[in-house]
Amino acid sequence: MRIATRAGQFKAKAIAGTRTVMIALDCDNEARKGLLGFAFRRQRIDSDPEPKWLRSLKVFESVVPEPDPEHGDYRTDKFPIQSFLWGDYTAEPGTTYEFEIYPAFGKPGALKFADKLTLRITTEPENDGKHGVWFNRGAIASQAYAREFGNHKPTDEEMDNPKDKHTKWLSRGLLEACLDYIDTTKRSEALRACVYEFTYAPIIEAFKEKVDDGFDVKLIVHDDKKGANRAAIKRVGLDLKRDGEDIVIWRTRPPIPHNKFIIKLIGGKPQQVWTGSTNITPSGFLGQSNVGHLVSDQDVAEHYLKYWTILSDNPTTGTTKTAVAKISPFPPPLVKPNSKTCVYSPRQTASMLNWYADRISDATSSIMFTAAFTIADDFIEPLGRKRDFLRFVLKEKPPTPAERKALSGDRDLVISYGAVLGAEFTVRDGKLVAKRKVKTFPLDHWFLKEELTREQGNIFFVHTKFLLIDPLSDDPLICTGSANFSDNSLTVNDENMILIRGTTRVADIYMTEFDRLFRHFYFRDIANEAAMKREKGAKPEKVFLSENDGWTESYFKPGGFKTRRREMFFHLPDHNWTAAAAQHPNEEPTRPKKKKKTGAAAKKTAKKKVKKKVKKAAKKKTAKKKTAKKRTSKKWTVKGKKAKVKKVAAKKARKRREA
Repeated sequence: MRIATRAGQFKAKAIAGTRTVMIALDCDNEARKGLLGFAFRRQRIDSDPEPKWLRSLKVFESVVPEPDPEHGDYRTDKFPIQSFLWGDYTAEPGTTYEFEIYPAFGKPGALKFADKLTLRITTEPENDGKHGVWFNRGAIASQAYAREFGNHKPTDEEMDNPKDKHTKWLSRGLLEACLDYIDTTKRSEALRACVYEFTYAPIIEAFKEKVDDGFDVKLIVHDDKKGANRAAIKRVGLDLKRDGEDIVIWRTRPPIPHNKFIIKLIGGKPQQVWTGSTNITPSGFLGQSNVGHLVSDQDVAEHYLKYWTILSDNPTTGTTKTAVAKISPFPPPLVKPNSKTCVYSPRQTASMLNWYADRISDATSSIMFTAAFTIADDFIEPLGRKRDFLRFVLKEKPPTPAERKALSGDRDLVISYGAVLGAEFTVRDGKLVAKRKVKTFPLDHWFLKEELTREQGNIFFVHTKFLLIDPLSDDPLICTGSANFSDNSLTVNDENMILIRGTTRVADIYMTEFDRLFRHFYFRDIANEAAMKREKGAKPEKVFLSENDGWTESYFKPGGFKTRRREMFFHLPDHNWTAAAAQHPNEEPTRPKKKKKTGAAAKKTAKKKVKKKVKKAAKKKTAKKKTAKKRTSKKWTVKGKKAKVKKVAAKKARKRREA
């Protein structure tokens, strides 16, 4: 939902997702003179008896020189928000709120308010019968978790309990929605799932309950080399077969069958599909950022069932590519209005990277993109090209040196990445092997300590895979699913994506959640990087609120990042991505063959391969030694027992003779 209002020289616009409300503010240049920020009051209509002043994280030094992050209760009526963009991350779905926003003038300790701006807005329901969208918390290392739970590391028992307070807080409705989708299946209905990682007990138990009750359930599950999925299924006791029919169909190829979707058939016809980025693991639901997206559309569900049927035979990659090409051709540049287009992998080529890159080029007002790993080469030029609007990229890890160099040409491109306030991480072979405090990190005095309670894995922070093109327009494009926007995700892995055009409700949910995560990590990136460069004992900038209107300068600097961000909500161009997309040819582009690495790059790759091979051989050798040791140990144990028996028998015989 989107609404706008104004009072005097100030104006405000609110965009509501399901659990997040973004409020953008703007004013004339003259109106900011003497402006000390904005005070916010919120009332939940039909629930709160009166509006309440909202919390502030910063204070005026002259009023509170020694803030207490743990016990201090600082509110915006005394310590206003010094930003033209603010987010309420505590909203509930399908709830009407009224926000009162007061421009604050005067001086610290004696604020004076101008005319208030009033916004009454209703958050989106999680499921409107067409699209259900659920984002988990995705930020366990946060001030909110530290304040709420004291950085408690959830136990396995707590994570396996959907009603546990830690689990509910971290899941934020995602786990509950997936369980409800499975649990509400009726006897006349059926479930068809295709999953990559399948180790989270509550979900496996939900499927087991349906299987035990005689429901029609079939699951395509990755037969991973480590046997984690098999072990988890065995622990829960889910039957692999029933009456001679496979319940679990093992997918042994490709190496990464990366899907995570569940189709529901009603009356024998597919009607709904649950998809998104969430693996069926504890970290998928409760750790890294993820989304579950339920599409209630017969055409889409039928399309997914065709794909599921192809994979159910556990075909080779070549066979899968041929079959996928028939049901998932290259989409036109301008997909139909208000449409949903399904894109599956593996494909014959990675030409979808061209398609996505072209849509990035076509955008006119904003781009929001999540990248768990590296940014595809195809995206570098359209993202980094100088244009007069903001592009936001949210990554799992800091940009590589090559990415920084290629994308540093335009200040309108802003990158954020996963981080914990005041800590540095080193991840090696999927494990968090080093974690240390940032040296000379003076923000400890103002903020609670944060902890990343998960200690191993491949992805710790950002696991969503979506691209938003002109999300603030009336005709946005949302590309979401399981694929990482990479060559391998298109030509090697099993993957699924869905292209959604023109649904502003879905765009608002994705956009508000992107903003929540992006700003959460961006603050930590800047604070950590600044702290590492700061000399010992130096005072950090902007820990306290500015005591004059100087904070507004960056919001009115021509061409500056904060200026662009302020303007993007109120100054949309008269056309969007569709205008340029309509000019592209419909033909699928021919991609050049991959260039073979030469010189230093080739040597580096060869070195890595050798290192990997040596490591694998050493691991194998160690395993053999352990096995041999166990056998030897067992052998001597058996010999020892026999010798002991003989010794006892001889002793008894000797006693009989002596008697």
